[in-house]
Amino acid sequence: MKSDLLPPWARWALWPVVLLALAACSPPPVAEEPVRAVKLMRVEAGELGGGNEYAGEVRARTETRLGFRVAGKLLERPAQVGQVVKAGQLLARLDAQDYALGVQSATAAQQAAQTQRDLAAADLKRYVELKNQGFISGAEIERREATLRSADASLAQAKAQVALQGNQSAYTTLRAEVAGVVVAVEAEPGQVLSAGTSVLRLAHDGPRDVVFSVPEDKVGGFKSGQSVQVRLWAGGQAQAGQVREIAASADPATRTFQVKVGLPPQVSAPLGATAYAVTGAPAGSPTQAIKLPTSALRQAGSGTAVWLWDEASSTVKSQPVQVAGADGNDAVIAGGLKGGEQVVVAGVHVLTEGQKVVRYSPHAVMSPSTK
Repeated sequence: MKSDLLPPWARWALWPVVLLALAACSPPPVAEEPVRAVKLMRVEAGELGGGNEYAGEVRARTETRLGFRVAGKLLERPAQVGQVVKAGQLLARLDAQDYALGVQSATAAQQAAQTQRDLAAADLKRYVELKNQGFISGAEIERREATLRSADASLAQAKAQVALQGNQSAYTTLRAEVAGVVVAVEAEPGQVLSAGTSVLRLAHDGPRDVVFSVPEDKVGGFKSGQSVQVRLWAGGQAQAGQVREIAASADPATRTFQVKVGLPPQVSAPLGATAYAVTGAPAGSPTQAIKLPTSALRQAGSGTAVWLWDEASSTVKSQPVQVAGADGNDAVIAGGLKGGEQVVVAGVHVLTEGQKVVRYSPHAVMSPSTK
């Protein structure tokens, strides 16, 4: 049917249908990019800490693993972790029944050897009298003297065995040789131990060290006798310590080198306390530099860049920078910034070149168009 054959009222009724069809075929409107709020920081040169700070723990300068010199079953271990002990105090005890029987056996053998020696001596005396009367030859005397010497040797051996068994029996009790603190226990009652097995670790009273690990590229900055500032995490003034020992080889697991810094005698610190060792800046190093929070840095191609804010246009642009190192939690910038610029320090990974932004204010109420 031709449209000119339609009555006028029908043609007017078709116009809404045509308009709806055209609207459905047109592309959707492009959404406007949101205006983001960003945190800004004005770039200025600041003081460099220069040194490095290492976290470590306080340890006794001398720490000994204690164990029994004989094997046996552990009957009791009165010492507990953290216990302060005095010299001579009982730490642990083995079952000594077998060693007591050994002492009895050695004592009986000594008595038998003593009897044999006494008989040999009496026999020699009798033969000497017979020799003086001319009844026996000198060869008989020599045999009796040899028998006496053999008996003397057997008696000496028996006495040594008694002393040995006595020592073995005494070794079944483990006592502290010096005053200190028990820092670890490594055996429990009922356990059968071989000779030399560690039962506990004893930290000796006396000097204390701060022990920490240093990466391979920093260990060269430490020398024996070097002064290092040490402060305790629990508080107090920093004290000057001295590097006492540097590990000759790296730890096989962490690939770091252990450094021990001796604490001054007046510093009282509990064992295991957290302490920080702070080294000074190397001679000739700069004292001021531009520093930025690490949150301001982003990867741009094969280098590092930051977003600079243009106040006139309220947009951001990328600026490559060179990072020289770290100073605490900040990155030290060696090039790319000259000071006075405003840099985005938060949300850098969601921005694009030329994007319009506004300065973030925690008290500002954002309009719907800027959300």
